[in-house]
This record gives sequence, structure tokens and C-alpha cells, in this order.
Amino acid sequence: MSTTIFAHRGTSKYAPENTMAAFHLAYQQGSDGIETDVHLTKDHIPVLMHDERVNRTTNGSGYIKDFTFEQLQQLDAGAWFASEFAGSQIVPLDEFLEWIQDKPLYLNIELKNNKIDYNHLEMIVYNRVSHYHLLHRTTLSTFNPTSLRRLKHLNRNVGVALLLSKRYKKLVPMAKDLGANAIHIKFRLLNQLLVDKCHQENMAVRVYTVNKPGQMQRCFAMGSDGIFTDVPKVAVHYHNQFGA
Repeated sequence: MSTTIFAHRGTSKYAPENTMAAFHLAYQQGSDGIETDVHLTKDHIPVLMHDERVNRTTNGSGYIKDFTFEQLQQLDAGAWFASEFAGSQIVPLDEFLEWIQDKPLYLNIELKNNKIDYNHLEMIVYNRVSHYHLLHRTTLSTFNPTSLRRLKHLNRNVGVALLLSKRYKKLVPMAKDLGANAIHIKFRLLNQLLVDKCHQENMAVRVYTVNKPGQMQRCFAMGSDGIFTDVPKVAVHYHNQFGA
């Protein structure tokens, strides 16, 4: 079984995360898919950023939910990483979906609603993905179990993943009950028994954030369905050697 390589926030080791520069580079480096994160602005525009606040990855400060989209577009989302990326803007979901539409890439969109439970985030993102005819190669993931229950009522031709960073008893039945058809786990939670149980229930197992060659090889050997990595070029190299 082949393991799908997702560029985590784009090539976030080599370009400012969740920017078009990082996504372009991920495609050039041979990634199978791209993972990104979505929040809602004050005027309900879905935008791509990991943190709830803009402080770490822009020259601004404050919560995304308190900015209009037009206000966010005035911020520099690249200079913090390197001067060559100065002037990069926060990316609206629509721009990303339009760019990826004609490329043979899978999408993983993490709904960042475990700390701020944005109203209607699930439906807004689902509708935008549907508009670009990308449901068949998209997974929506979240740490928020309430959000998973809401996703459960959407059309089932989109992937839905439960994100986990700690161990749970009866994990697979819990995830299925919430409506997930995939589990995305932190690398330290990976074990063969879990992978086998998920596959017996027709659930995918994907692992984050896998940057070391030894970790990559372990994921490949255990039959992980996907890995999320900041260094897709390295992952592609080792997958070609060991992952088939």
C-alpha cells in the first residue's frame, strides 16, 4: 500500500507556512497533497492560517475573528520567515482552491475550531470545496468532536478525520460514532495494532508531523495511509526508496 505525502501547511520548512509560496513549492517538490488550516474573518471569509491570532506569522496582532478580510490583506505574512518572502499575503480559501483545482493533489483542510468554534465553519468550507468540484479528493479534519458531529450530516462524499494528540480507549469505535472515516494521529501514537484496527473498519490512518527519515520509514512500514510533513522533498525521496 502506498502512503500519501501531504505538505504540512505547504513546505513550511522552506517557505512561510500557509502562503501561496509554500503551496507552489510543495507542488514542485512532488507532494501528493497539501494540508492547510482555515479560520473565519469577522465578515465570514475563510482564510488559511494555523494560529487563532496573526501575531506569530504576520506583522500584525490580534485574533483573525476580529479582522475583516480586507484588513487582513494589509498584513505581511512572509517577511517574518525571510526577506525574500516579504509582501506575501494571508490566503483566502477560494484562492487556494482555485489554484489547486487543475493539479493532481489531495487536500486536507483542518478546521481550526477547537479553541474558537466559528459559527457555520463546516458548511462554509464544505460549500466552497463543493463549488470547485474538489469533494472527491478532500478530507476535512478537526480536533473538535462537536464539529465532527456537524460534519456527519453533510454529504458523505467528503473525507472526515478526527485529529488526535493523545491516547483514547476504544478510539476506533469513538471516531466512527462521531462520523469520522479517518484518524489523524501524532507520530508518537502510531502503532501497528491501531493501523490494523482502523483498516479493518475501512478507516484511513494518517500521521503528523513526520520530518525525520526514520519516522517516515516507520510510517511506510506500518501501512499508514498518509503522513503530514514540513519537508515533502525528503519524504518523497524516502518514499521512492522504501515506501512502495
